[in-house]
Amino acid sequence: MPRVPAAWNRKKNNARLLTDRPRPWLRAAGLVTVVLLGAWLGLLAVGDVRVPVGPMDTTMTLRPSLSGGTKINVSPLGALHLDSHVAPVRLDVNVDQLDPERAQALVDHPERISGLQDEVARDVEHGTLDLAVRSCVAVVAGATALGLAVYRRPRRALTAGGLALALLAASGVTAFATWNPKSVLEPKFSGLLSSAPSLVGNARNIVTEFDVYQKELARLVTNVTKLYDVTSTLPAYQPDPTTIRVLHVSDIHLNPASWKIIGSLVEQYKVNVIVDSGDTMDHGTAAENGFLDPIPDLGAPYVWVRGNHDSAVTQRYLERMKNVHVLDGGRAVTVAGLRFAGIGDPQYTPDRSVEPGGDAAEELAGARLASALRDQRAHGTPVDIAIAHEPVAARQTDGEVPLVLAGHIHHEATELLPYGTRLRVEGSTGGSGLRAVEGRHPDPIEASILYLDRDTHRLQAWDEIELGGLGLTTAEVSRHLPKDNQPGATGTSSPGSPSPR
Repeated sequence: MPRVPAAWNRKKNNARLLTDRPRPWLRAAGLVTVVLLGAWLGLLAVGDVRVPVGPMDTTMTLRPSLSGGTKINVSPLGALHLDSHVAPVRLDVNVDQLDPERAQALVDHPERISGLQDEVARDVEHGTLDLAVRSCVAVVAGATALGLAVYRRPRRALTAGGLALALLAASGVTAFATWNPKSVLEPKFSGLLSSAPSLVGNARNIVTEFDVYQKELARLVTNVTKLYDVTSTLPAYQPDPTTIRVLHVSDIHLNPASWKIIGSLVEQYKVNVIVDSGDTMDHGTAAENGFLDPIPDLGAPYVWVRGNHDSAVTQRYLERMKNVHVLDGGRAVTVAGLRFAGIGDPQYTPDRSVEPGGDAAEELAGARLASALRDQRAHGTPVDIAIAHEPVAARQTDGEVPLVLAGHIHHEATELLPYGTRLRVEGSTGGSGLRAVEGRHPDPIEASILYLDRDTHRLQAWDEIELGGLGLTTAEVSRHLPKDNQPGATGTSSPGSPSPR
């Protein structure tokens, strides 16, 4: 039998080794999986710290996240979300309980409240540093332990731990580079009324228990706003003499739950005036007029313009009501220290005998409103807020007024127009009425609280309030500030004295 050369055997052995060796990308993917999973398990196991923050006991943790940010959990009422940073880790702060001794000390010594903000800042800083150290240990230990269990080689396990530490450090650098301290001024609050299913019922009995349902929605608003009052840091929110609070509602569409919600908002936010930008009705018939009877008892003056679902019959009925101001044709009125002017929608779509005029009719109505605004300024009574139902009409007032309010499109929107006028479009405060059940998901109930300076009558901030639609009980409140009211802003020219076109 002929002998096989040794060189040929070595070549075959080398080929077998190359075939048996895992591909480099597969090994890298496995190592990355071990690093990520081990770091995550480490954070879950030991990556949290208990920190006293002022009179509260809190737990701080880091969690993997695609968007970053900070989440403050206030169980059982809900959570506060802050866009504080962009990184693959999120900071979770759980408010566990209020320490009775520290809280009582603040009550007994109210002079300490003035220094509470600095004390809270120091507590958060110390807690964050402690959390950073603990998280480093947690991710290294978790990745190393998992690496040792998978590879059974100390060097590979240490490599996994080192990569986990490098990943956490890179995340920290990214978070520091994208840190947004102003995020606390524009929080988003979300909550869930846990007892709602037992109190309200499901969609099958929502009709028979509608009175219970609307009371629960009103109670939800009360709870949300009380919590928001505690957690908010924007001075403009406080119901003090320096601000005028305007509740903007629109497109109620015959939803009776809206009146209880509006009444709750008026009470909780100490609202000075309510503005309704139309479509309060659905068909505008005389038979529907009784739906409007709760308006005088809402607790604040009511400023109203006609929508495309509101008829002349509806308008005349409201004009006879106490504490209701109907605006049409550019008419102006002063309510709660603010000057309003508005125009009714030129189209009445439920009446099919009338052919709608489309955007051309809206633009003509908006031009009439703009002309009335110029006349008011010429007479020395400039308007602070203009109102139209359709955004197409509202845009025609650009440059003639600082703020114009509209509705119609059933979702909230904000737009700064080219000549400086801010357009605020409200969503449907009635959750689109009967149309709420047409889509796959019910439309939310939306309203806004606008904060205006009592001296300058300029918009300081606004809160967007969104409740879950028919049969739902979620709630969300988002804070927003105009750019010229951001901390450090030097102020910009406003359309109080608009530049000519």
